[in-house]
Amino acid sequence: MTSSSALFQAPDRSIDLPVERTNLRLKDILKTLPRECFQKDTRKAWSTVVLNILLVGLGYVGLALAPWFLLPFLWIFTGTSLTGFFVIAHDCGHRSFAKRRWVNDLLGQTMLLPLIYPFHSWRILHNCHHAHTNKMDVDNAWQPFRPEFYDSLGQLGRWGYQMFRGRFWWIASVLHWAVMHFDWNRFEGKQRSEVKQSVIAVSVFAAVVLPLLLVTTGPWGLVKFWLLPWMVYHFWMSTFTLVHHTAPDVPFQPASTWDEATAQLSGTVHCDYPLAVEFLCHHINVHIPHHISTAIPSYNLRLAHESLKQNWGSYLYECRFSWELMRTITDRCHLYNPDHCYDSCSEYSLRNRNS
Repeated sequence: MTSSSALFQAPDRSIDLPVERTNLRLKDILKTLPRECFQKDTRKAWSTVVLNILLVGLGYVGLALAPWFLLPFLWIFTGTSLTGFFVIAHDCGHRSFAKRRWVNDLLGQTMLLPLIYPFHSWRILHNCHHAHTNKMDVDNAWQPFRPEFYDSLGQLGRWGYQMFRGRFWWIASVLHWAVMHFDWNRFEGKQRSEVKQSVIAVSVFAAVVLPLLLVTTGPWGLVKFWLLPWMVYHFWMSTFTLVHHTAPDVPFQPASTWDEATAQLSGTVHCDYPLAVEFLCHHINVHIPHHISTAIPSYNLRLAHESLKQNWGSYLYECRFSWELMRTITDRCHLYNPDHCYDSCSEYSLRNRNS
């Protein structure tokens, strides 16, 4: 197996990055970013929407007309293009797409309808992730289980956790989607009404479109036109979110030692993907500047990243997507260990048997 050092370009941990709090502040980093990074460009934003709709439409036309042997390529293309819908909604959720709140909310929910994803529940939970990135017991994105909680799950629960943190990582976002985003009773006040509105919107969409698709195209049509592109979308959702915050030496910190600036700057991973994926997904892989400020629109992320490399390069964690990268993450990054970030489930079980 390739060593992790060959897969990751890790930060220089000797430069102001101990476990203890540092004097580095998020506003110090923000001051070094060019002002252009934060400027909304209406033409770029709406051009992205139009182009993305055309690409998704092209994918569905291809699925309708292409011979069977081209279907796998078209499922990948269409599902990856649908991931672009999510990225547009992602900008809307952070209010970095348009200046008007209602435009962001309306477009964000519209983009997520084909994905059956409630916009406001995702927006609220995702903002919690940004406020507590890599904070142990608080962050809600790929937080590793504590060993004592893992032990309490029982054999079936441990097997499920190993599966979703292991080779079946690519369906973990389906579980997250189903468990976290449809229960509006998890929220309070205005947030509850917003989440309820989003859940009703996607439920009505699904109740109309999916049966109509089933009636007009049959069970195979439902699988061909919706389920498989949707699963490709969830592959990318699972992969992007896992890689963004997971590496053998990217730590989750308890609240007592967690530091906002270092968590956002060095707890977030930049990963280079094939250019076609980055184009179709609007460069969501350029993730470090997004954690420095959610106000940066997706089309300005590369400009911001280049600035971060110039001013804070020794802090940045970078890698390139490969199956070896995914093998390393899914084999090694399972359980929280305060001393060396992660234990794998097999390492932990072996140590318990020998103790």
